[in-house]
Amino acid sequence: MVKEVGRKVIAQNKKARYDYSIADVIECGLVLTGTEVKSLRAGRASLIDGFAMVNNGELWLMGVHIPEYTEGTWTNHTPRRDRKLLVHKQELNKLIGKLKDSGTTLVPLQLYFKDGKAKVEIAVAKGKKAHDKREAIKEREANREVSRVVSRSLSGKASRAASKYED
Repeated sequence: MVKEVGRKVIAQNKKARYDYSIADVIECGLVLTGTEVKSLRAGRASLIDGFAMVNNGELWLMGVHIPEYTEGTWTNHTPRRDRKLLVHKQELNKLIGKLKDSGTTLVPLQLYFKDGKAKVEIAVAKGKKAHDKREAIKEREANREVSRVVSRSLSGKASRAASKYED
């Protein structure tokens, strides 16, 4: 019987969407020990240096920091150990095919509980160059400015906004 229902996000890698262009996203299960699950339920994890790789036909999550459980004893886990990811064989073969392109990598985007089970969102990503990052920032700021003008025109303050841009 499922004790928890829904989705509870534990950690997000917001910088990954800035540093990489995301091509495909896959949800994977995690093989965890008891103290890791308890530490995650306390809401403590970091995906910042994390990545995934295929090793001997299995998918592994590396570099993700799950701190030791404070009430744990000698059975506590190592914070940055390699963790096996659970995916279907067809999804794994599809990932292997996409990783053959040069410059692609597997980056974790989110770590969360879904109906009581720990899941991680893995993205097939390609690194952005510095000029791509600048373009993304310019585009985001332009979209913000457009939304500001539209919201002003809807609220009746269009005359002030229009006079500002006429000069």
